[in-house]
Amino acid sequence: MIEGVIEAEGISIHRACKIVCMSRSMYYYAHKKDDQIIIDKLMDLSTKYPTRGFETYFGKIRMEGLLWNRKRVLRVYRNINLKLRVKRKRRLPARIKERLFVPGSIIDTWSIDFMSDSLANGRRFRVINIIDDYNREALLNEAYYSIPATRLVQKIQELLLHRAKPKRIRTDNGPEFIAKVFKDFCSDHGIVIQYIQPGKPAQNAYIERFNRTFREDVLDAYLFESISHVNALAYEWQIDYNSNHPHKALNGLSPWLYAEEQLVS
Repeated sequence: MIEGVIEAEGISIHRACKIVCMSRSMYYYAHKKDDQIIIDKLMDLSTKYPTRGFETYFGKIRMEGLLWNRKRVLRVYRNINLKLRVKRKRRLPARIKERLFVPGSIIDTWSIDFMSDSLANGRRFRVINIIDDYNREALLNEAYYSIPATRLVQKIQELLLHRAKPKRIRTDNGPEFIAKVFKDFCSDHGIVIQYIQPGKPAQNAYIERFNRTFREDVLDAYLFESISHVNALAYEWQIDYNSNHPHKALNGLSPWLYAEEQLVS
């Protein structure tokens, strides 16, 4: 009202306040209450306890010794719409960071990862890569349009027909690796699953380095007409990699030559 009078009549604030019967202190008053600390607290509680409501949140606030007025907290709770329940997101169990060690034998640790690319017609496909961390041997490089957990288990079973089972398998947290069928398979065969921490691919560095070589030599080097074309080239490359690819970490030897040398010694 005061601003309207000032604009219409061109008078001072002092005279406008007298006209509308308002003190100048009330005109200059600015609301200074900041609810950000309460908002942050409520958001933190809603993240930790997404299925709870106001009464639980306010009770926890009181237990922490915060003496905020109940009406004030409820007002903030309603303003940020926490009364509308949010769908709960399933969370992964905490993953423990483990040092990337050099395995002591050929049956110690396998690493598994997936890659993706597309055929010449644009259809996407995935490649499952499995290596032995001990001598960096490529155990499997096969492409499919999809690789569910059941197919992953099937391919591991096929490998175990002619190789001793590993003590552990290192993987990321992809849906195939946290699926019940994969975890049950490893549990039944006494294989420990060593999950890396989410967003930390360096903890799976052996196969990440392998993936780079596979992509440069195969996926980025050819145009593929079909899945069988991908697998034919991948198998040819796998044999050459295991027999002829030198590794600095293996004293300049290829995976197969290193394994043979260790058996002799």
